[in-house]
Amino acid sequence: MKRLYLYLCLFLAAALLLTGCGGPDSSDGVTLTILGKESDLGKPYLTRLFQLYQDTTGNHLQLISYKDADFETQAARDVAEGRAPDILLHFHNADLNRYQVDADFCYLEEQAWVSDLTDSARAYCTDSSGHLLGLPFWESSVSGCYYNKTLLSQLGLKAAGTQAEFDTLCQVLSEIGYTPICWPADGCTWMPQFALDPVFADDPDLLDRLNRGEIGYGDIPAVADMVQWVKTAKENGWFGNSYGSTGWSNIAPLLSSGQAVMAFIWDTWFYTDFTADGPYTMDDFALMPVFMGTAEEGTYEGGNLNMMMVCKSGSHVQEALDFLAFCATPENYNAAFDGISTVSCFRGQTTNIQSPMVTDAYSSVAAHERVSTAASKIIGYNAEDVMAALNAMLRGETDVAGCVKQLDDYRLEEIALQGTVAGPAG
Repeated sequence: MKRLYLYLCLFLAAALLLTGCGGPDSSDGVTLTILGKESDLGKPYLTRLFQLYQDTTGNHLQLISYKDADFETQAARDVAEGRAPDILLHFHNADLNRYQVDADFCYLEEQAWVSDLTDSARAYCTDSSGHLLGLPFWESSVSGCYYNKTLLSQLGLKAAGTQAEFDTLCQVLSEIGYTPICWPADGCTWMPQFALDPVFADDPDLLDRLNRGEIGYGDIPAVADMVQWVKTAKENGWFGNSYGSTGWSNIAPLLSSGQAVMAFIWDTWFYTDFTADGPYTMDDFALMPVFMGTAEEGTYEGGNLNMMMVCKSGSHVQEALDFLAFCATPENYNAAFDGISTVSCFRGQTTNIQSPMVTDAYSSVAAHERVSTAASKIIGYNAEDVMAALNAMLRGETDVAGCVKQLDDYRLEEIALQGTVAGPAG
């Protein structure tokens, strides 16, 4: 009933404007429907873009949103039941398996704007068959190990370039009284995906075999390597004594005070959530790769990007493709992202702010960055489940092998809960 009411309201509004979705276009231009999460559609760069498009073209946009918790189920139902919007906003994650991607959406690799995408943005939006699924139009970040360069310099220490160097650095810091790594185990869940990204990004066949159900985590030694590294780090004191009660709000105080030296996080966090209550500010931090036992030279995770996907059964397919071309025009995306802190998704992006921490580490990032893979492409991956299994091990409730089995059990449970059928990723 709520959904019916929403559509009646949208229909009446459209009628008043002499426009319609699915009916004849009026002299006032077509009306495109865009479906997304409630929290996503209000981003400032999107609202700027939407207004610019309407002012420039004379066309209209109808924004349809669901609350974040309901979005995946409701949006997939709309598409399956013939209520597809013209454009769907979606991340390239495991929830795309709710759709028949090849049947529901237009492939975009032949569009003229594709060459303007950065390599990492294009990789994020490309499936395992090489098809471009959407236009990335979102804030992007680089996740890695952000470390207090001032403190390390004062101690006569330097950033690591290999797993062995990183482990030695952690051990030295621990022995002289510092918490090497701020590990917020109380409610924060993103850290393990950094370790798993290189395992699957570097071996797409391994990812496909996992998603087809031919193998499990227990058949992949690198997964046990990650779990063992976490266990060893805890036992060596590299997470400090209060990691179990350290949550989102504790990260900034631990870093700004110098009590913790490093954190596995992303650059935009320093602009949105870091408060310098202690002697160290954002300017005291630099970036090196994450080392968690799965990549000898470390890894960075590229940003998770919201894609604009064109629905094949939408009422205005060509106009939706034209809208994406409008979004991908330098003049327009630079107007939208003016002053926004983000890594560029477009080669011609100039008005956004880029963190010096990232630009100073450019060569390292270019060499070791992986597209976000674990959280986005492993069917059944759930970050909360992964941390629950690791935390159980850290509490001594199971060992490494038991933790790996629990990771697999949780993954299979999530697949059943989603109602997805395991198949090739992407």
